[in-house]
Amino acid sequence: MKLLLVEDDPAMQTTLQRALSRRGFAVQACGDGRVALQSWLDAPPDVVMLDLSLPGMDGLQVLDAARRQGLRTPVLILTARGTVGDRILGLNAGADDYLPKPFDLEELEARLRALVRRSTSLALEAETLPGPSALLVGELRCEKDSGAIYFRDQVLELSPRELALLQTLMAKPGHAVTKERLFELVFPGEQDVQYEAIEVVVYRLRKKLAHTGVTLMTLRGLGYLLKANE
Repeated sequence: MKLLLVEDDPAMQTTLQRALSRRGFAVQACGDGRVALQSWLDAPPDVVMLDLSLPGMDGLQVLDAARRQGLRTPVLILTARGTVGDRILGLNAGADDYLPKPFDLEELEARLRALVRRSTSLALEAETLPGPSALLVGELRCEKDSGAIYFRDQVLELSPRELALLQTLMAKPGHAVTKERLFELVFPGEQDVQYEAIEVVVYRLRKKLAHTGVTLMTLRGLGYLLKANE
């Protein structure tokens, strides 16, 4: 499991690299934002652990640039900034999870592995998409290779959880996907997450689809489905 560790504190970087290497991660470490982005582009890892306070480019800039260039690697933000506002900024920029310092090493490992499991599940789902390269629902297009979703020729700006949910629904347009299945893909192995959290992701995604001519429908007792408006 390849991990890109982006941490500018030398002592923290060394400690984490040693501890996670002992736990089976192949850790590549760097302490500069620009270097981290280039490393990410050159050799995409399985998961990224990203500090926010970095020289060159701060963590949010690195994350935003990576997402804009189509990098979908799951990202855990690890930082001393523990305020709710900073957490929201990170998640809105495309982070998958957030762990403030100080932290428990066992929890850190569990969160990293959960992110990789979710990413792997989505990749397996994508392999089942019909057609040579893309899946269409109305004017939405999901590229099989990259997993990116377009409305007409513009990439939809989605959080990783919204993207996971929409990819799953686009694989079965017009057919209901159960809430249980969606929860497994959007929150894999995250036992501390309430089951109702999937409804929050659905609500946010539905707002982002409002202008696309595609409707995310709720079917009581069955789940959710995606339907192109006539």
